[in-house]
Amino acid sequence: MPKQSRSDAIRGYFAAYRSGDRAHLEQALAADFTFTSPYDDGIDKATYFARCWPNRNLIREHVVERIFEQGDEAFALYRCKTTDGKEFHNTEFFTFQGDRLKGVQVFFGAAYQNGRFVQRQQS
Repeated sequence: MPKQSRSDAIRGYFAAYRSGDRAHLEQALAADFTFTSPYDDGIDKATYFARCWPNRNLIREHVVERIFEQGDEAFALYRCKTTDGKEFHNTEFFTFQGDRLKGVQVFFGAAYQNGRFVQRQQS
């Protein structure tokens, strides 16, 4: 049984990402952790820290709006505020293995600046 709820763990991950507490995330991520987003396909823990961790400096705030838990899985909907004044919604799907985070899949949502929709560039 996990020591804390999945929701509390997820809020802790966002807080660690924002504050730069890499040690917290290093401890929280399973050895075989994977991360998937529209830019990354199942990258491992080392690649996550090399590619994604530096982006934390672009984030001013994560506002967690909803978390839905079921067993060892959870979805989180959040609004992200960037240092350049943009905001966007994302959803992340978290999978756990015991007390450790085994995987994250990120789904990008709409972006806004000054309250107006910003169309993302298609690749």
